[in-house]
Amino acid sequence: MSTKIVPRRSDERGHADHSWLKTFHTFSFAMYQSSAHEQFGSLRVINEDRVEPYTGFGTHGHREFEIFSYVVSGELEHQDSMGNLEILKRGDLQMTSAGTGIRHSEKAHGTKPVHFLQIWSLPSTRNLTPQYFTRHFTDAEKKDVLVRIVAPSGAEGVAEQREANGPAPVHSPLTLYASLLSPSKSVSHALAQSKGYIHVVQTSGYNPGKATGAKVNIISSDGTTLELSEGDGAYVTASAGTELQVNNVGDKVAEVLLFDLE
Repeated sequence: MSTKIVPRRSDERGHADHSWLKTFHTFSFAMYQSSAHEQFGSLRVINEDRVEPYTGFGTHGHREFEIFSYVVSGELEHQDSMGNLEILKRGDLQMTSAGTGIRHSEKAHGTKPVHFLQIWSLPSTRNLTPQYFTRHFTDAEKKDVLVRIVAPSGAEGVAEQREANGPAPVHSPLTLYASLLSPSKSVSHALAQSKGYIHVVQTSGYNPGKATGAKVNIISSDGTTLELSEGDGAYVTASAGTELQVNNVGDKVAEVLLFDLE
């Protein structure tokens, strides 16, 4: 199978400015609906959210989704019906396996806005018992390498404890890597499955227009290439074993998320 890399441009994502919330939707979500961007394999939601201080998402319910939050800046207060209350900061990742049903709230904590990515995947098994996990990954750990931050439950090196080292467990055929890629540096990854999704986090500031900021170039082992900037993403379809190289071709650090999934 030849590699196919399809861009998902930042300014073409679903977008809403609610004053207290500025959000981008990679996939259909809330009022934004797109038949071309419903899901990709088990990946169902990537929302890049900025929430103003003293505001947030009030208590609401979820079922049958694996829900994880990746904090970029600021502090996120998470509270749920399982009794968890936690303040998440930069580098923190929170995973909620909603299963048969949970209720939770997510709010900006403190005097500064919080910028985070909310990501949902579809579980391989329904009616799971709800679970909650948190992990922390420093900027130093992610510098110029791909760090595995989410991986399937039961995979090697994946602990099932609420707090532990290594990736958070997910009940989906999905592995998520993160990197802080310096200018002129590169990282590479051989896909274990037939799909990949790459997202460049919009770290240099809220921008609903054409993508700017950090720039990376994606090159597959068969020579397929694509350039992305902050907020941009890319769908990758390829044979398992295809190598993807991500090169920082700009003058700013690029925060990159890479999904390997079915």
